Amino acid sequence: MFWFYAERILGYWPVLLKGLGMTLGLSLLSLLIGAAIGFAFGIIRAGGNRWLSRALGLYIDLFRGTPFLVQVFIVFFILPAAGIELSAFAAGVVALSNLAACFIGEIVAAGLKAVPQGQREAALASGMTPAQQMRLVLMPQAVRIVTPSLVGQFVLLIKDSSVVSAIGLLDLTRSGWMIVQSVPQGLMVFGTVGLGYFIICYPLILLSRRLERRGQDALL
Repeated sequence: MFWFYAERILGYWPVLLKGLGMTLGLSLLSLLIGAAIGFAFGIIRAGGNRWLSRALGLYIDLFRGTPFLVQVFIVFFILPAAGIELSAFAAGVVALSNLAACFIGEIVAAGLKAVPQGQREAALASGMTPAQQMRLVLMPQAVRIVTPSLVGQFVLLIKDSSVVSAIGLLDLTRSGWMIVQSVPQGLMVFGTVGLGYFIICYPLILLSRRLERRGQDALL
């Protein structure tokens, strides 16, 4: 019986591959956009403008503190009422990118604040402009500090992408729901789906662990 259902599931491999490709494409695009915005958020959060930092912090806390499924529904179902029509893929990218930016922003801000004050003073004493200080001194050190956390956030982003199946996007999770209609073995079907996510995420998990060990060794 096991092999019978396993063979039937393998017969749907084109659907699984299509869902896997959608998950990878959605995650990668959202990651790139979210990282770009997130680094800008981090610079603002760690900057000297207290009011701007607090306002952005409230925005970040709003999205970090609400269910991602609700955010996806707002983007896909509510924004059209305001005249902003988005496809399921575009809505998924917008929601995922925004969520990633919020988490990455806090990670980057923490990294910038962790840079020793002496580095800032040395950069200022050398006559660097604020932009040069950020680009040449502060950000490179902050990135080294937060890289393991950023990689871990990328893993979470890939897993969060499964939520977009709720708005009909044919990602890896949605493909599992389609297959289980014909193969009534939910454990095997979604076990296969889970394996797909694991295959994507495991190399990143190993990379995060390696970077953490390297950072610990550097402190010794």
